[in-house]
Amino acid sequence: MQRSVTLLGAGLVGSLLAVILKKKGYPVTVYERRPDMRTASIAAGRSINLAMSTRGWKALELAGLKDDIASLAIPMYGRYLHQPDGSTAFQPYGKNNEAIYSVSRGDLNKKLMSLAEKEGVQILFEHRCTKVNVPENTVHIRKENGEEFTLQADILLGADGAFSALRTSYTMMDRVDASHHYLKHGYKELCIPPDEHGNLRMEKNALHIWPRRNFMLIGLPNTDGTFTCTLFLPFEGPVSFEALQTEADVLQFFQTHFPDAVPLMPTLIEDYFRNPTSSLITTHIQPWHYQDKSALIGDAAHAIVPFYGQGMNAGFEDCTILSELIDTYEHNWDKILKAYDAARKPNGDAVAQLALLNFVEMRDKVADPKFLLRKQIEKELGKMYPDIFVSVYEMVSFTHIPYHVALSCMETQDKLLEKIMTHSSFMEQKEDATYRKTLDGWLEEYNQSVQQLTS
Repeated sequence: MQRSVTLLGAGLVGSLLAVILKKKGYPVTVYERRPDMRTASIAAGRSINLAMSTRGWKALELAGLKDDIASLAIPMYGRYLHQPDGSTAFQPYGKNNEAIYSVSRGDLNKKLMSLAEKEGVQILFEHRCTKVNVPENTVHIRKENGEEFTLQADILLGADGAFSALRTSYTMMDRVDASHHYLKHGYKELCIPPDEHGNLRMEKNALHIWPRRNFMLIGLPNTDGTFTCTLFLPFEGPVSFEALQTEADVLQFFQTHFPDAVPLMPTLIEDYFRNPTSSLITTHIQPWHYQDKSALIGDAAHAIVPFYGQGMNAGFEDCTILSELIDTYEHNWDKILKAYDAARKPNGDAVAQLALLNFVEMRDKVADPKFLLRKQIEKELGKMYPDIFVSVYEMVSFTHIPYHVALSCMETQDKLLEKIMTHSSFMEQKEDATYRKTLDGWLEEYNQSVQQLTS
């Protein structure tokens, strides 16, 4: 007899997972604490635009939604850097014109919900899970009108975000390790509207970054001609959200640090004081599942900061792997959930670390000429040694190489690139035959190290 699935959360991962499970024949009911975003007005000002990459596209293809979303996506072929001295620079993401894609979170979520319902999934909005008796698999629900009830779940999957009720309930059990960590930085959403002709005011096919060492502004393009901008700034200190109390404070701050952005942001002051200042959290928990009864997925299992653009992609990859395991173990959920936990927990931990490291890169290192040279060398090495060298960024964004493998290769790549930059003038010497022999030897050593790490 086919088991049934109770799913907590109709966000991006929950809605996608509902589609995948329904297509495999499972009855699926989703409980979502928010009202239906397709009919209700959504509170603005808390979004960091999505950057869809290879892992996300694979999951959408699995759900049959890739073509629909592709029409809404804007390719971003690299970072467009706005430096403090007023200069700009473009830094490609890949060596072969690869792109990550700016996608509207709301549009994608609405489409996934509609597809889920079209497949026969029942989504119950304004139904908040307050707690779960994990051993018994009983779920406590509170409706918007205050009514409360308890339901008995067969398979319970928690896709209810960083503050997941199922995750919280796991932490009440014996031998569960759980932690969370907040960055000292927060974020605030801002906007660059279209010009008088409805067009984007900056380069369309790029992720714009204003790196300022300890803080930064980013901007991602939208199909309506706007840029969704996000200011990342410490909560406290001399340069912080705490220090920006008045309109004059905000205007002076932006004119000092982002002078080229100010003329593009006519609603800067209004947006700044209307939109909330939000926090950035990383969570860890072990285990991710309980027997053959329940499991965490997406942000509920591994909330991460947004600086690698991998939060959604990692959650979608969870769905892809879970789907494959259902087929592999022929619906035996004891084996499925054990294998899912073993496969995804190391990758959840790794992508969390990668995201934190990339924050330093985005806000600080991309303003450093030495770092920009390193990125040039990475691209050239990838072209010269395509079977040996793939940069960590490309592993994460443009392949399905597990996150933990990409992370393990980082130190080895650092050593190789430091050697190249210290002992040679790569860009000038790369065509020299004698130099190429030396380079071949370095790459062979690098390849052996990588093979040992990944074997």
